[in-house]
Amino acid sequence: MAATKPKSLRKKLEKATPYLLVLPVVAYYAIFWLRPVIAVVIGSLTDANGALTLHNFAMVLNDEKFWPAFNNTAIIVVASVTIEFIGALFLALLINRKFFGSSIFLFLTLIPMALPAVATGAMWITGFTAHGWLNSLLYYLGFLAEGDKIYWLGGLEANTFKLLVLVILVDAWQVIPSMMIILLAGLQNLPEETKEAGYVFGGNYMTVLRKITMPMLRPTIQTAVILRLISAIQIWLIIVLLLGFGRLPVLVERIVYYHEEVPGLDISYQMSAGYTIIVSVIVSLTALVYLRASGAFKKEEAA
Repeated sequence: MAATKPKSLRKKLEKATPYLLVLPVVAYYAIFWLRPVIAVVIGSLTDANGALTLHNFAMVLNDEKFWPAFNNTAIIVVASVTIEFIGALFLALLINRKFFGSSIFLFLTLIPMALPAVATGAMWITGFTAHGWLNSLLYYLGFLAEGDKIYWLGGLEANTFKLLVLVILVDAWQVIPSMMIILLAGLQNLPEETKEAGYVFGGNYMTVLRKITMPMLRPTIQTAVILRLISAIQIWLIIVLLLGFGRLPVLVERIVYYHEEVPGLDISYQMSAGYTIIVSVIVSLTALVYLRASGAFKKEEAA
């Protein structure tokens, strides 16, 4: 009996070890994440007097900026994720070929990822001015004559499409490196023997890429795209830094607007809380739809 008890205790400790290891993380989220989440949920379901209501969501949906913000967010998500995935995949495939100087090229491509959003915004603001570095660069490259200026941000208030293109390009410049590094890590973990077998059996580079590399890279692609989808829905800081509030409304920008810019209004907290819940639902549904469309759930069920 004496020998049995230590073995039983050891087994119990082994079973409990994973839970003990994640306990600090659970405690951290419970203290610093769960409480604010519960507070926002309660705030979205109560009025200024504390009474239970769904009127806050009706106010959000009737906000004159809600549908423009929703549409702008959707356009940014679709366009950004598409452009950034194509650009990131191209760079990852290029660097993975390990040409002479590929390490230096990798270092240079990672520089935008290392810059904080505030620094990126400040850099592009100075570039988009009439006498900024972007016009100077175009002049020295011969694309602009002396005295000619492009007013990048001027006269665009009524042209939402041009503002969206501008934001998407700036966002892509900063985000492509982070997607590229995920895809590059996936490429470098693929077994070389499989690709070599494809070449042995007569396949060219494009055939091996399409029929061997891309299918094997699919889990990595899913990870990169789902992370980018979530972050693209939450884009706001670069827009506010470049254009200010309200000029190109997006969903998270509306949350910050009501919480930080007009906190004195009677409905400010209710509007920001309502927007927060709606954005959270959109993020969750987008992730679920993408995972369902990509077949991730089917693989888990099969496993």
